[in-house]
Amino acid sequence: MSRKLRVVSIFGTRPEAVKMAPVVQALANAPEIESRVIVTAQHRQMLDQVLELFNIQPDYDLNLMQPNQTLAQLTAAIFTHLDPVLRDLQPDWMLVQGDTTTVMAAALLGYYQRIKVGHVEAGLRSGDRWQPFPEEVNRRVASVVADLHLAPTRHSRENLLREGVEDWRIVVTGNPVIDALNQIVRRPMPAKARQLLEQYQIGEDGKQLLLVTAHRRENFGEPLEAICHALKQLAMRYSKEIQIIYPVHLNPNVQEPVYRLLSGVPNIALLPPLEYLTMVHLLQAARLVLTDSGGIQEEATGLGKPTLVLRNTTERPEGVEAGVLKLVGWNPEKIVREASQLLEDENAYRAMVSAENPFGDGHAAERIVAAVQNFKEPGGR
Repeated sequence: MSRKLRVVSIFGTRPEAVKMAPVVQALANAPEIESRVIVTAQHRQMLDQVLELFNIQPDYDLNLMQPNQTLAQLTAAIFTHLDPVLRDLQPDWMLVQGDTTTVMAAALLGYYQRIKVGHVEAGLRSGDRWQPFPEEVNRRVASVVADLHLAPTRHSRENLLREGVEDWRIVVTGNPVIDALNQIVRRPMPAKARQLLEQYQIGEDGKQLLLVTAHRRENFGEPLEAICHALKQLAMRYSKEIQIIYPVHLNPNVQEPVYRLLSGVPNIALLPPLEYLTMVHLLQAARLVLTDSGGIQEEATGLGKPTLVLRNTTERPEGVEAGVLKLVGWNPEKIVREASQLLEDENAYRAMVSAENPFGDGHAAERIVAAVQNFKEPGGR
């Protein structure tokens, strides 16, 4: 009897866990595969919420999160702690997802140890190595060493082909974030989401919800302060019509300016990070989304929610082409102008509402597992 294919999934942040959860489930259901899960816990608390939600028990938990650690410190810790685990496991395949520091460091370790690397959500590019920072370079590094590129869309595939990746190494799978989203929207609204909607009188006969997330490193400092000024202007202009809910990232570079500039504004609720289940149901209830998050761009597009992207570039142009996303950057006047139009002009709003989902059909995880099982390198290992 031949040995099962040993596949290890490695992730460290909440967005990675959300997107890898359906893949981990599909691997566990594949009889020919021996599946293992390693978490770096690059984000501890936010990661644990998703592990519990999808009932994932890591085989190895490196628990590497430290308060306010630098990228260099995190990268060094991943190299140091993950290397011996991989040597012990000796997997046939390593699956990493996206563009985090965990992805970059793990992919390099896979290369060093001659483990085949499958890159989930491969081929996303903004074209600017500083936006998003450091994600744009992280995913490019992963692409250099990956054996199999699991691209979410045809656009991502074209990016990879332009960079010289062989066509036989690329499989367009869709994005497993839609697999995860489909699981979550079928669940009943959690008590926390219901309580927030009632507390802030959000609903058909009450206020409209503007859901905000802003936490990317390239927006630290002046850009984030400008975003906060825009939110304050919107809150004052539409004090009776809207309620802004802003779950604030735990990073001190986000917490300090956001609480300094927005605390006490009557119709802005600054909350701790919300569990994924609650966040998805609030997305469903939102009139408008303002975000610099990559994952929320995909989720909002999947739910057909008009979204203003608080960045100058996006590696998810499919959402812009679908009409659901609009790039507005961090200029306060532009943010206020675009949001006001969507709040006041029903035709402009309806033009951005879409049921079409360019990111997948909810079966990406199955295709990812099949691509790993069927991979054959011409004349190689």
